Amino acid sequence: MGALVPVAVVVVLALFIASKSIKIIGQAEVMVVERLGRFHRLARSGFNILIPFIERPRAIDVRFLEADVGGQKRIMSRSTPRIDLREQVLNFPSQPVITKDNVTIDIDAVLYYRVADPQKATYAVQNLPYALETLTRTTLRNIVGEMELDQTLASRDQINKRMREVIEEASIGWGVDVTRVELQAIEPPRDIQQSMELQMRAERERRAAVTNAEASKRAQILESEGSRESQMRKAEGEKEAAILRAQGLAEARLAMADAEAEALRRIAAALPEGQAASYLLGLKYLEALPKITEGKGTTLFLPSEASGVLSAVGGLRQMLQKGPSSTEK
Repeated sequence: MGALVPVAVVVVLALFIASKSIKIIGQAEVMVVERLGRFHRLARSGFNILIPFIERPRAIDVRFLEADVGGQKRIMSRSTPRIDLREQVLNFPSQPVITKDNVTIDIDAVLYYRVADPQKATYAVQNLPYALETLTRTTLRNIVGEMELDQTLASRDQINKRMREVIEEASIGWGVDVTRVELQAIEPPRDIQQSMELQMRAERERRAAVTNAEASKRAQILESEGSRESQMRKAEGEKEAAILRAQGLAEARLAMADAEAEALRRIAAALPEGQAASYLLGLKYLEALPKITEGKGTTLFLPSEASGVLSAVGGLRQMLQKGPSSTEK
């Protein structure tokens, strides 16, 4: 048993030296190796051997989200000798920021970054996540402090772009490549939110009233245009009807004139020469007599020339003299 004790001690010492000497690095990870307290090399992914008591890995601070037993996520911090080269998310609690018009709002931001130079990320800054968080907070305060509340709420893309430019320029000496900066939430105070809701409601009501007024105006315009179009079409119809009536009356008169002319030609051809005019004049007298006698009077006066006209048609004068209620002068 006494001989086994030194062997056990040697075995334990060998295992301890092996654990300190043999390092297996995962994919997309590196390890900063120091020799006698100074930077020596980077241990890449795979199998690596360190000289015991001379070379040792250098730890770096990291932050990550961790869910507790109740499922609530919390931001945890720890130190690790392995540096993750993948893109990482730095999410920190919301912070109060004062705008240019003296309104305090809570802004929750998230930062995406990637370690581009592990040596600088280890030696150029003491606590890389805390430094990035502090830089993001101060940059956000400076940018939002130059804007009013309405401009802040409407300029998220502009704020994200400016923050990324400032943070990337300041953190380039830390060996960090900032890929994206996003504002997750902007929460004004409750009274400001209520005022904004009232303002938005009033704006929606105003837009609705304007829309209704425009619709009513458009309806009245269309109605007046329809009435005018109807009147114009009605006037056009009456005009065309009057033109057609006039054309029909003119054609009827022309037809009657042609018929009378034809009748005169036939009468002139049937009567002796020079007797057609006397015949027609007497005929007109006969046609007018019934209308003349429609009055209440019983005495009728005829012009003296009527006897000559009536004699031309033969016997008409005698017929008139026999009438009981007529007197010739």
